[in-house]
Amino acid sequence: MSQKNRWKILATAGLAVAAALSPIGASAQSDDPISLIVPYGGGGLIDGLVREIADSMSKDLGQPVIVENKPGSNGIIGATYAAAAKPDGLTYFVGATGPLSLNVLLRDNLTYDMSSFEPVGTMMTGPLTITVPTSLGVNNIDELKAYAEKTGQPLRYATLGPGSVTHLFGMVLQDQLDVPMVDVAYRNNPSAIVDLIGGQNDLNFSTPISLVKYEESGDVKMLAISTEERHPRFPDLPTTTELGYPELVSSFWFGLLAPAGTPDAEKQRVSAALQKAMSDEALQEKMVNVGMEPQVGGPEAMQEQLDWDQKFWGDVIEKNNISLD
Repeated sequence: MSQKNRWKILATAGLAVAAALSPIGASAQSDDPISLIVPYGGGGLIDGLVREIADSMSKDLGQPVIVENKPGSNGIIGATYAAAAKPDGLTYFVGATGPLSLNVLLRDNLTYDMSSFEPVGTMMTGPLTITVPTSLGVNNIDELKAYAEKTGQPLRYATLGPGSVTHLFGMVLQDQLDVPMVDVAYRNNPSAIVDLIGGQNDLNFSTPISLVKYEESGDVKMLAISTEERHPRFPDLPTTTELGYPELVSSFWFGLLAPAGTPDAEKQRVSAALQKAMSDEALQEKMVNVGMEPQVGGPEAMQEQLDWDQKFWGDVIEKNNISLD
């Protein structure tokens, strides 16, 4: 799925859907809570946003909607738990690029695959930036290419580990610039940013919100954001598309999926509640302010994202012959 700031279009559609919906009737299991399985630890940015979505859904459904954090193993623990859950409409998975799409594409030893889940709806996407230390002395992607060609040395870029979005995005950039690059794995993004500022690395692909204060202090330079249209929170940051690199349009995503076999009526009920929650302007504004892009869509939109992952990231993985144990 190309990132055309679809959230603007989808949000308008979602508001129309929400306006047409009366409060959604509770199911026969209304005394039992609906669990949203988040494959990350509690207390983070995404966890907080998902909890707001869950609160809104709970009010609309007339049924408790709770968040269960099941972190670990790059999202495998949470995905495995959700895939094995009883498909009774009481358990849903907050899927994401890494825990679902990339793990399935990269690993042969999982107990789940794409057929283990059925799409329910979209939540949000997060664009990446192409960022360099100010000391590198480059101001745009073309200058970065020229710098690499002049030095004849591989560009060192930070990743969050083999098979992560940041790792694979670096391979796409390497292909587009036709210059050698080498990945350097980190356990977390703050450590990678410290080394970027210190000049140990040449590139970082973090979200803009995690880098903006370092750009304001003059430590780093964000060259571009991986979108087709400029992000409203960062209107002065050019996009990869407008700089002549539309192939670099990509992002990570979060959405809702159900264990395979969940009754259609339950999926539709929960999807409608999710779309109504995601149509809230205050929530959308909060997402934009932290650098995310709201996505208001149902099962079809979620399936479109999964199909896009299969093609885009699948091609990158196959071309570079990447696999993980």
